[in-house]
Amino acid sequence: MAIVRSIPSTRVINGLQIATSDIAIVSELNYSTKGEEAIIIKDVPTCKLKLDSNTTDHIKVKVLTNVLILPDKNKIDEEWDEIIVESGACIEFRYAGNYWYIMSSDGLKLPE
Repeated sequence: MAIVRSIPSTRVINGLQIATSDIAIVSELNYSTKGEEAIIIKDVPTCKLKLDSNTTDHIKVKVLTNVLILPDKNKIDEEWDEIIVESGACIEFRYAGNYWYIMSSDGLKLPE
C-alpha cells in the first residue's frame, strides 16, 4: 500500500497554511484528505476516505475501487452520514457552512 504525491504546494485552509500536494494517488484502506486538489484511489479492494475540513475545503476524488466517503463532522449535503462511490466514479466536494457539499458527481450510490 502506498501514497504517491505530485507537485508539492501550499494552500491556506481555514486561515491556516497547509503543506500538501496537487494530486495524491492513494492505495490505502483508510485515508484522510490533506489539502490535495485531487485524489485518485486505486489498487486496494476498498477504501474508507475521511473528508477533513481542517486541511481541505475543496477536493475532486476519482475512484478505481469501491470507496466509503465520510465527513469529519456533520453530514454530506446536510443529509448523508456517508456515501458509497463505486469504481470508476468521480466526485467533487466543497466544504462550506460546516457541511460538505457534492458539487458534481458521475457515480454515487446513496444509502437507503
